[in-house]
Amino acid sequence: MKPSVLLLAPLLFTLTACDNDPAKGKAQATVAAATSAAPVAAGAAKLAFSNDGSKVEYVGAKITGKHAGGFGSFKGTVSLVDGNPEKSQVTVEIETASLTSDSDMLTGHLKGADFFDVAKFPKATFTSTAIKAGGSGGATHTITGNLELHGVSKSVSFPATVRVGADSADVDAEFAINRKDFGIVYAGKPDDLIKDDVAIKLTVRAKKAS
Repeated sequence: MKPSVLLLAPLLFTLTACDNDPAKGKAQATVAAATSAAPVAAGAAKLAFSNDGSKVEYVGAKITGKHAGGFGSFKGTVSLVDGNPEKSQVTVEIETASLTSDSDMLTGHLKGADFFDVAKFPKATFTSTAIKAGGSGGATHTITGNLELHGVSKSVSFPATVRVGADSADVDAEFAINRKDFGIVYAGKPDDLIKDDVAIKLTVRAKKAS
């Protein structure tokens, strides 16, 4: 191999690694100690959502590539107060065993003890503690809440676009979160390390519960 090619190799490797970073350019979720959620106001309208019409998706990456997936079974409630998102609350419960990816072998690994350990931690939950107007990247709001994942409960804040109708509420959010904050620390192969940040995409379409 020519010396010039040898000099270029590290640069090309770095550029390839950057291209495989799905969290690049995404808002970084703020993670802190979990806090108490206020009780839902009496008379709140109950709007429901699930994997039938809504999505919880992710993209993770390692040095040599990236993988997309999601969760096929979840349910949640938006407790809408006076049609005002800032007075309202959202809760979600996810069946971790419903995790999917673009590789059957990877899906099995992600469900195991190195990652989500779904046999030990069958559910992940989120309960909002505050929804404030305004958010980064043109988002309408910033949602803060307690996320319990992999047996770890922490407060996370992320930007979201929220739209409220007469009998509906839509929430769209894209952000990055550090998996190690929730005790998912598997490094990957020595020559193909896994990135800490995972890109999350939420598409919630909540409707008035029947």
